[in-house]
Amino acid sequence: MIEELQHRIEQLRAQMRPLEPDGGAREALGHGALSHALAYLDQVPDAPSNRPWGEVFAHRLDPEFPEEGRDPAAVLDYIATCVDRPGFATTSPRFMAYIPGGGLFHSALGDLLAAVSNKYSGFASASPGAVRLENATTAWLAGVIGYPEGAAGTLTSGGSLANLTAIVAARDARDSDGGGAVYTTRFAHHCVDKALHIAGRGRAPRRQIATDARYRMSVEALEEALERDRAEGIRPWLVVASAGTIDSGAVDPLADIAHLCRRHGVWLHVDGAYGGLFALCPEGRETLTGIELADSVALDPHKTLFLPYGTGAVLVRNGRHLLESFSASADYIRPLGESEVGPSPADLSPELTRHFRALRLWLPLQMAGVAAFRAAQAEKLSLARYFHARLQEMDGFDAGPPPDLSVVAFRFRPQSGDPDAFNERLLRHLVEEGRVMLSGTRIDGRFTLRCAILSFRTHLEHVDDALEALARGVARVQERA
Repeated sequence: MIEELQHRIEQLRAQMRPLEPDGGAREALGHGALSHALAYLDQVPDAPSNRPWGEVFAHRLDPEFPEEGRDPAAVLDYIATCVDRPGFATTSPRFMAYIPGGGLFHSALGDLLAAVSNKYSGFASASPGAVRLENATTAWLAGVIGYPEGAAGTLTSGGSLANLTAIVAARDARDSDGGGAVYTTRFAHHCVDKALHIAGRGRAPRRQIATDARYRMSVEALEEALERDRAEGIRPWLVVASAGTIDSGAVDPLADIAHLCRRHGVWLHVDGAYGGLFALCPEGRETLTGIELADSVALDPHKTLFLPYGTGAVLVRNGRHLLESFSASADYIRPLGESEVGPSPADLSPELTRHFRALRLWLPLQMAGVAAFRAAQAEKLSLARYFHARLQEMDGFDAGPPPDLSVVAFRFRPQSGDPDAFNERLLRHLVEEGRVMLSGTRIDGRFTLRCAILSFRTHLEHVDDALEALARGVARVQERA
């Protein structure tokens, strides 16, 4: 019996050998993957910002998942042709649709190192070094937005989980029995609705607060709604303000809203997934005055710090609220001893098993330095103002309100015909041309174009490319009319 088991185990060990490549094989695989990555980056400056989706089927693997491993070079070729090329190129300097980040190379190296060591970053006792780095990076983020000592935070997969985490903390702190009212504008990100639903507050009384001419929350309208609810016996619970809306990049008057919330005992959450981290540069900090007064803030370093997708963060001004909402334990995961590296991320977050995300943020800050990030952010804000100013000089364009941050919402005004249909055709032309990628939205029912300048690779010449592409596009759409 024992001998048969030993023989079977040896057979299985031989069959699984491809999972444990030796030093020479690892070196060859590593060189191949690095060469692939470098070749991809080499073509980024001139490659289209969008390619036809059908290219995903340029080659087909048969079978899709083989019993025996394929030649690594062939696999990398498939990735280059069918994964890297088709669809949006968010790494392109001319990708100005949605909210691009660009994906820092330093962060890719951080992900490689984190995946190789596979450190379990949930508990300090399991990986004190990884936990120390996460606590250090979240403390640094808290300092960027001006939070005091005693704040706490955790890294998440993105803004959706960050907003959910904050709303759960707000629920437990101020609305444990339910019934509290929620106040947002019509520009609140849809992930807020999803978070309220998941947190069991999807049917909470909702108040849509009016905005001003620049699409920012009206403090007067908010005050009226709060006072009306109190007079009618409805308890105000949560105000969700924006530090950079998706549609137009508008920043609500955070300081005035914060003072109003404190007077009424309301939890203020700021969705700063797009714009909150512009507080790192002086120009952005001035626009975001008051963010430091919020009870909680959602951030996306994979946007405003240019990291790869999958890097969000939530910060709570009084860190005790995160611990009270998410700290839990079980016999099999009790700490092995006390640690001096700070709280375990698993006690501040809904996640137990978690990727060692901190390294993809910590490493570029170490290797490039904070000043480079600050300069990059200031450049993007200046580029947005430049784009807006140039649009004002171009015949037929309504440049929209001046940008608070780095998103410009604008329209072309044709001399005849349906403006919405014209702008939709203009956007479709840009997408099909593939040189510059912009996006569109609807604001108060009107189809509006968006230019979101946030890739660290986007510079003055690329914004000029976008302006030229718009001029070409208008001429082409007019020809076809």
